[in-house]
Amino acid sequence: MRRTEARDQLLALIETSGPGQVLPSERSLSESLGVSRPTLRAALDDLAREGVVVREHGRGTFVSARKIHQELEPTETGDFALPPAEGSPWQSRLISFAVEPAGARMGRRLEVSPGAELISVVRLRLVDGLPMCIERIHLPAALVPGITGRDLETGSFYALLRDRYGVAPKDAVQVTEPTVTDHQESAQLDVPLHSPALLIERTTRTADRTVVEYTRSVYRGDRYRITTKLTFPD
Repeated sequence: MRRTEARDQLLALIETSGPGQVLPSERSLSESLGVSRPTLRAALDDLAREGVVVREHGRGTFVSARKIHQELEPTETGDFALPPAEGSPWQSRLISFAVEPAGARMGRRLEVSPGAELISVVRLRLVDGLPMCIERIHLPAALVPGITGRDLETGSFYALLRDRYGVAPKDAVQVTEPTVTDHQESAQLDVPLHSPALLIERTTRTADRTVVEYTRSVYRGDRYRITTKLTFPD
């Protein structure tokens, strides 16, 4: 089928292109691939629905930024988000860092008194230099004396807890649900207002059931995929 062949040829072309790179014009592609313009458009529409390309009226067709995968199992370093493939590590950019009373709501979340001090951090996570998610982290200040915002911009958060403070995360409950971005989130993630997103809330505990963190993250829906590994009983 010519449409399927055109799609496969386009995928081969896209594999040699970088994220955000514009593809040749429809006329040029139809000639080089040896297919009609309607067949080419149908193949491009298929790839656009799959998120492989982005078609912008008046500008052309662009290669989509690659999606990043997260497995719902801790890694060997204790992190819950695997680093992306192809040697592009997660990066962090600090948006805010504050020490403040827990208050009633966050006190319940972290199982501390409302007057207990919390470290509240907002950071932007990036992959390939592009914003991927906004993380809002809350943790009891008593667990991490002397921690600074700079500490949360470099290296692994969980490795920091374990190596400097002797706090070893044991398990976590993570809840994921669909959402859309508000004005502030849209600006920080560089997406249109009300773009599809994933809201992920995580509560992490040590072996003695002390709550280490409560984190609320908003991930771009166009660049993020979750993989769950299931094990069935014998």
